[in-house]
Amino acid sequence: MRNPRAFETPLAIGAPHPVSEIPVKPSRMIHFLDFSNEKMVAKVPQVAPTVDILLGNLEDAVPVDRKEAARSGLLKVGREMDLGETALWTRVNALDSPWVLDDLTQVVSEIGEKLEVIMVPKVEGPWDIHYVDRLLAQLEAKAGLSRPILLHAILETSLGVTNLEAIAASSPRIQGMSFGPADLAASRRMKTTRVGGGHPGYRTIADPEQGSEGADRPSYQQDPWHYSIARMVDACTAVGALPFYGPYGDIRDTVGCETQFRAAFLLGCVGAWSLHPDQIAIAKRVFSPDPEEVAFAKRVIEAIPDGRGVHMIDGKMQDDATWKQCEVMVKLAQMLAEKDPELAELYGMHPSSASGARAGDEAA
Repeated sequence: MRNPRAFETPLAIGAPHPVSEIPVKPSRMIHFLDFSNEKMVAKVPQVAPTVDILLGNLEDAVPVDRKEAARSGLLKVGREMDLGETALWTRVNALDSPWVLDDLTQVVSEIGEKLEVIMVPKVEGPWDIHYVDRLLAQLEAKAGLSRPILLHAILETSLGVTNLEAIAASSPRIQGMSFGPADLAASRRMKTTRVGGGHPGYRTIADPEQGSEGADRPSYQQDPWHYSIARMVDACTAVGALPFYGPYGDIRDTVGCETQFRAAFLLGCVGAWSLHPDQIAIAKRVFSPDPEEVAFAKRVIEAIPDGRGVHMIDGKMQDDATWKQCEVMVKLAQMLAEKDPELAELYGMHPSSASGARAGDEAA
């Protein structure tokens, strides 16, 4: 492992200095688009304002004969289109593929100033990040970039999950991680063909009642992803990176999608992938705090301005621990209110006051 004191030193002469802190922005949905499709490229000006992150996909779901077209479409979007406050990301091809070197070389040299994050698929250990880290520094220096491009690791193999803490701490470029359930299921030899969500066969069942053999016993479907997502959240938050849930493949099952997204949100994920326009609204709804909870959190902070002592509010004990929980909720609401006038109204936060509150926090 590199000396931690060297983490702020560029890995190439002339490359921008690594960031000391990952910027926290609205990240409720990473919306995937295949820019090899010219119709999708044409829709970018309409789609971009509705999402927090727009991602040009170069890897899975892009056929081999359209890889170069997808890359060209991404470059066109980066060069020619104003995305406003929406961040532009890409997912490059896997590190063992014949396309990834051209992916990295071209996107950094041609649209590096527009691109905020590169998503790296099937990361299995810190060695994968070290390779991309050094290569990006060389490409950034050559392109004369003023800021570093960040990296986002996808956990899609059992080895990657085994090493996720080391991956999270492998580079100051690590912006966050996403959970990839489909490839991970295959890697683990799980007996499911679903992309995310639960499975009716993964259940717990109540013990039989004495004297009622043969009677129906209550049974409940479980979440097979809970443990791994919770580990990812801990690994990310420990280093100041951001955890995301990945894809939910059954586009028609909006209830199942919302349930999976909400479980990830409650565990600490800041957003999820959206693969279809219907999932944009779901992610926005789920990863924006409930107005009633925000209102209660504001009451707690107002009642305990210094976060100390024990107070009873609506019959519930509030102390320094719950105050910290409420602070997380209110800060997220303030950030989203600044971006979304509708949420600002629901939260009772005028955008300018939300911005002022954030500026005060940063100054403090």
